[in-house]
Amino acid sequence: MTGTILYGAPAPGLVEVPAGATQVSPLIPGSQDLAAMADASVERAVVLAPGGVLERDHVLAHALRVLKPGAPLLAFAPKDKGGGRLKKALEAFGASVGEDARRHHRFSHTVRPQAPTGLAEAVAAGAPRLSPGLGAWTQPGVFSWDRVDPGSARLIQLLPALSGRGADLGCGLGLLAQRALASPAVTALIGIDIDRRAVECARRNLDDPRVALAWADVRQVPAGGDLDFVVMNPPFHDGGVEDRTLGVAFVTKAAAMLRRGGACWLVANRHLPYEQTLSTAFGSFAVRDDAQGYKVIEARR
Repeated sequence: MTGTILYGAPAPGLVEVPAGATQVSPLIPGSQDLAAMADASVERAVVLAPGGVLERDHVLAHALRVLKPGAPLLAFAPKDKGGGRLKKALEAFGASVGEDARRHHRFSHTVRPQAPTGLAEAVAAGAPRLSPGLGAWTQPGVFSWDRVDPGSARLIQLLPALSGRGADLGCGLGLLAQRALASPAVTALIGIDIDRRAVECARRNLDDPRVALAWADVRQVPAGGDLDFVVMNPPFHDGGVEDRTLGVAFVTKAAAMLRRGGACWLVANRHLPYEQTLSTAFGSFAVRDDAQGYKVIEARR
């Protein structure tokens, strides 16, 4: 039996979370898997609801599933990122919901009904699936889960044949890693992503003995300085808010992971100013393509 589960990382002071709450967000490495928790095994749930409809309903359905009947659920989100739709979403599961608002968030208070409705359907709609369009396993909520990201597609198109040992930082579903592994001269590749769901999908998409995968924050990964190459499409959003320091941290980490002469191939939105960081962290770099709003850069350690 579990006391309180917490999904997400609310801003300090936004909600009261009991000490010792069990984190269940897939975006926080080391957290527990909400989908693997037993039915009616939790005393209380606090959920910072994601914005996407399929992902949100999947999370709320699992939260209601694991709660004991009558146990409380607090679900909340910023007003401009789905907070105003939480009440209706929970009512669709048969819950009676009270609301309040503060600090630009809306809060929905309810308890797990004795006989909630529609949980299995919402769980299935947000579960991992094999996408015919992508030709890969994916799941709602993962970055670019239902389409190939245009920046990644550009890098996949232009990436040369690589060799040796490398890494895909922020590997997502593993589509860029698939392209790198097409070269038989690649001997090993580690894919790292902060989203457990992405790592689990990548594990299915990259059925290759040369691959190792890690559920981790790239910024916290030790850098050995011995890799031959790094490929990446660095993130620049955190919680839906643009944060250019994320991309800067990825560039710095890539340089630290590479041996002298090693190559980093990255794609970035044209407006992102990584050039100063590239100049500092690498011996040289060059823009190999600048089109359709994206720039593909090769940097040498």
